[in-house]
Amino acid sequence: MKITILGSTGSVGANTLDVVARNPGYDIHALAANRRVEEMERQCRQFKPAYSVMADERAAQDLRQRLADSPTTVLGGAEALSQVAADDAVDAVMAAIVGGAGLTPTFAAVRAGKRVLLANKESLVMSGRLFMTAVAGSGATLLPIDSEHNAVFQCLANGAPAHAGGVRRILLTASGGPLLRKPLAEFAAVTPAEACAHPNWDMGRKISVDSASMMNKGLEVIEASLLFDCAPAMIDVVIHPQSVVHSMVEYLDGSVVAQMGNPDMRTPIAHGLAWPERIESGVKPLDLCQVTEWGFEPMDDARFPCLGLAREAAEAGQSQCIVLNAANEVAVQGFLDELIGFHEIPLMVAAVLGETSLCEVNTIEEILDADRDARVRAFRWIDQRAR
Repeated sequence: MKITILGSTGSVGANTLDVVARNPGYDIHALAANRRVEEMERQCRQFKPAYSVMADERAAQDLRQRLADSPTTVLGGAEALSQVAADDAVDAVMAAIVGGAGLTPTFAAVRAGKRVLLANKESLVMSGRLFMTAVAGSGATLLPIDSEHNAVFQCLANGAPAHAGGVRRILLTASGGPLLRKPLAEFAAVTPAEACAHPNWDMGRKISVDSASMMNKGLEVIEASLLFDCAPAMIDVVIHPQSVVHSMVEYLDGSVVAQMGNPDMRTPIAHGLAWPERIESGVKPLDLCQVTEWGFEPMDDARFPCLGLAREAAEAGQSQCIVLNAANEVAVQGFLDELIGFHEIPLMVAAVLGETSLCEVNTIEEILDADRDARVRAFRWIDQRAR
């Protein structure tokens, strides 16, 4: 199997390469990232892909000089991401670019009929039914890599539609992140380091902040409704601090099927690469006798208002989901840059959503236009706050 990894220098990309290195029969055709040149050079020298893509043109030029003695061809720019995603030689694409930047190359992989391992939830949140229609029309195989959606996929007998299998509800689990026990009165003083210090998962900074705010879980509700063809109201979220149960499906007869494992992204990655078979992931086996705590708690909507905002957007329509994602990305970066406080992330997202009119989005171009417009208004919110 020949693989392109979009976002190879991020945590999911690095874990994918770790799984590939453990198993024969998987070859890296292309690696793609934004601007982490040193890490990309190391990956290219180890895995010797035919192509390496840096979305940042300056980074591409730097990498090209570094790999002058290498057989890897270095490409630069956003269009090259789509090129290596849709390449005829590629069998599978790991879509792990963070945020809206991953939409276009992921969509290119879908249109080309690839096996798409979807770790970039924002692509699906932004494009919604357009994305799923493209999957059906191209014959692409879409496999969820987020631990929660991968768990649901397994609990639903390989991703059967929720409405077709006697399902009462889908239960997504959430660890609660690093701020689960922090007093609400102290949220205004939360630092980027605190928000990124996830107790269970090793993730990038953006998704770590989303986990702390619970926007990550809100995006997952939207994604799950699309992946498993069910209404958002059928999807509940429960706090499970231990991150051992990754998600559950409750059936009409009272059965609850759960997928469990140690909190390590290599498990869903290995599942996606080998499906419908199984391969070695490198993850330590789960020893249930060593799980000393096993708890579930209801979601605290007052503590995590971002989840409610995501549910409202899902009910309102696709254009609101685009705005939700765009405003959140700007807000998270603003927080990481210390331009706004952690407690202001939901305030900013709600403000941008509140000034957005519903509209139809039927093409990728219209989605990208709506995304850009929302980002302009989000940046304006930050500027006005700073005055």
